[in-house]
Amino acid sequence: MLRRRAGLLLGSAMVVALPLVSLANPASAGPSQDGKAAEATKAQTTKAKDAKPLDGCYTWNRTLKEGHSGSDVTQLQIRVAGYPGSGKVLAIDGKFGPATKAAVSRFQKAYGLSADGVAGPNTFSKIYALQDSDCSPKHFDFSELNKCNSTWSGGAVSAATAKSNALRTMWKLEAMRHAMGDKPLRVTSGFRSKSCNDSVGGSPSSRHMYGDAADLGAGSHSLCAMAKAARNHGFNGILGPGYPGHNDHTHVDHRSSRHWSAPTCGI
Repeated sequence: MLRRRAGLLLGSAMVVALPLVSLANPASAGPSQDGKAAEATKAQTTKAKDAKPLDGCYTWNRTLKEGHSGSDVTQLQIRVAGYPGSGKVLAIDGKFGPATKAAVSRFQKAYGLSADGVAGPNTFSKIYALQDSDCSPKHFDFSELNKCNSTWSGGAVSAATAKSNALRTMWKLEAMRHAMGDKPLRVTSGFRSKSCNDSVGGSPSSRHMYGDAADLGAGSHSLCAMAKAARNHGFNGILGPGYPGHNDHTHVDHRSSRHWSAPTCGI
């Protein structure tokens, strides 16, 4: 997906603005340890607290590490949820525990940062560069995850919850896309209202009605390659070739318990 022009302009602005905050501490200018960079000077923390939002989405005002909690931790967890480790799912609970630290470390390593598990200026700078002003990751869009209606209504949960679930799915897909060489992932179906789900013959309990499911069509990668990769990026639900009705797409979702089945792919 081509990034929206507004997203490009915002991304450019963020790349320019962020180094100015770190000038108080030369050690944080490059991909160094976020924890050491954050602790080196209180002046940098003061500047961060007083900073205006960098875009229309979200701006972190403190360095986050194990033991912290709050809404800012929740926002961080949403963006690193695609890095939980093989077969694992990161809880989005606003508590920075060992699992969140490990996910932050994997995110940092994936983008060439010092993997210390502390989310500071360098980590946030990379997140800002990855997100658009509506909080979606730069390679995915809300319209891709909802080809049913423009209101996100009529599903199994409230419109707000469905849209929030779709955002979490997009960030997991962003992580998966990056791990697969930054080649496009083609989303063929996302959120469905009950009527949209019925019209395509979807399961009465389909995760699409919760907004957290995405169907991926073959393109840059085979269906099996995507099904296998999804195991590393926080999806409890993975259905693909060999599973009834899934020979033409790979389905991913974040249901409450694991259900993986793509027999043709060895899953």
